[in-house]
Amino acid sequence: MPRQDDDHTGSRIKEQRKLARLTQRQLADRIPYSYSLLNQVECGAKPANLGFVAAVAKALRIDVTLLTGQPYVTELQHDRLAELVRPVREALDLYDLGADDTVPDRPAGQLTALADELCALVRATHLRNAARRLPAAIAELTTAAWRHRSTELWQALASTYRTAHDISVKLGYYDLASVALDRMDWAAHRASDPCLAAIRQYMRALVYFREGEYAIGQRLVTSGHAIVGAAEQTREAIAVTGQLHLGASVIAARAGAKAVVVTHIAEAMQCAARTGDASAIHWLSFGPTNVALHRMSAAVEMRQYDEALTQAGRIKLPPSLAASRRAHFLIDRARSEMETGRTEAALDSIVDARRAAPEQTRYHPGARETVKGLVHISRRTPDALGHMAAWVGL
Repeated sequence: MPRQDDDHTGSRIKEQRKLARLTQRQLADRIPYSYSLLNQVECGAKPANLGFVAAVAKALRIDVTLLTGQPYVTELQHDRLAELVRPVREALDLYDLGADDTVPDRPAGQLTALADELCALVRATHLRNAARRLPAAIAELTTAAWRHRSTELWQALASTYRTAHDISVKLGYYDLASVALDRMDWAAHRASDPCLAAIRQYMRALVYFREGEYAIGQRLVTSGHAIVGAAEQTREAIAVTGQLHLGASVIAARAGAKAVVVTHIAEAMQCAARTGDASAIHWLSFGPTNVALHRMSAAVEMRQYDEALTQAGRIKLPPSLAASRRAHFLIDRARSEMETGRTEAALDSIVDARRAAPEQTRYHPGARETVKGLVHISRRTPDALGHMAAWVGL
């Protein structure tokens, strides 16, 4: 059985609300959710979806992580992942120190292949392995880029910074993720690579998406479009453009702008028709399948759960789909199934997500809140649900 205590998202919302000297009614008036839902979340009777948490964080002017409890330190320490974060943080601080004479030279091709391997590990959700190898890779590429100052090496270094961002986000270290994005921008400018610079704007937009600052997120997407739009319209540039539209679609969805969602999904579909499966380009997983996945995610963000399940039923996940994207789909589906009363199916989807990407699912706030919701819905907690709740740390 999951442990029953008062340390949950709702209790943290209540604590932060009281620190802001607001009543429940006053806070409810500042968010696009009902007083009744706020009351139920605070007392632990209903889970808080990510949009709700972002809205409360914005209203209280605090970081989302104060409400979600991220990073989940107890679980990270148990999994021995917390100890891997400090070396990543230290490696990110080497960027302006020039070449390290103690680091031997390796051919550029081997170093760019190493950067790609790390991206592949993250997409396969092997976070522990990627985090363990990342600091040495950043250190070696930093020296190589300063030593030879080639576009290829600056691009590879930017890729490792992007990997540092992805790992940090998945483990809940959002402050470190922001540092990694700044380093990525620094390296992208030295590479004179507009596609990398545009991807960095896309990732920055998702930071504000998580924090509930949707207007800033949309401005960053617009900036990304301007950067990549000024470049030659290669297949790479079209894939990046399409991914920017997908990012804009989920931002608009959480803001409740359905017409804007439809427009961005349509634009992304046009890009995917031109590129086909472009999942290997910058490891964005862009292509027709990813457009379909974002259409479903947009429905979830707009709380159109029946529509989300309809979309889910139409999606055929190819075997080659990255485990990270597969798990995200399953977590979205589980949320929709729970909200529409399909509790057994929801538990099955979470179990499938765990099977596809255990490290990602364990630290995904949406998965944790869905499991918590299933526990509260169930009159008696089946063993499978109890084990899952204990596993995610509830």
